[in-house]
Amino acid sequence: MAGHDRDPCPYVILNDLGGAYAMGLTGGTIWHGIKGARNAPRGARLPSSIAAIKARAPVLGGNFGVWGGLFSTYDCTVKAVRQKEDSWNAIIAGFMTGGSLAIRSGPKTAIGSGIMCGILLGCFEGVGVLVQRLMSDGNRQIAPMM
Repeated sequence: MAGHDRDPCPYVILNDLGGAYAMGLTGGTIWHGIKGARNAPRGARLPSSIAAIKARAPVLGGNFGVWGGLFSTYDCTVKAVRQKEDSWNAIIAGFMTGGSLAIRSGPKTAIGSGIMCGILLGCFEGVGVLVQRLMSDGNRQIAPMM
């Protein structure tokens, strides 16, 4: 569950889209840089690495950005429809995002992908709740022993 210090809903979509793009671009730079250097001949590792980064890292960043933007859009939509802010919003938004991105492969694949994304987001939310509970246990007052 997100904190209350985030931007309001229409603006959070652009924020999440840009953050996801930056994360994908950074990860793509590392991944394709190593891959480009590894698959290059001995004397051309750096130029090959740079060429691979320039060719593929923006694509991966764009893919991450689309996922982040869609997820955030669906999350805001679910919040507006349900009038609640809880873990179910992220799970439903994950289901809808996974289904939307796989819809070109047909309804059966879209539903399967949506279910998998919903399960994945459910796991993320569950771990978040678990960590939050573990952290709050340390703040309980302990009765003095006599």
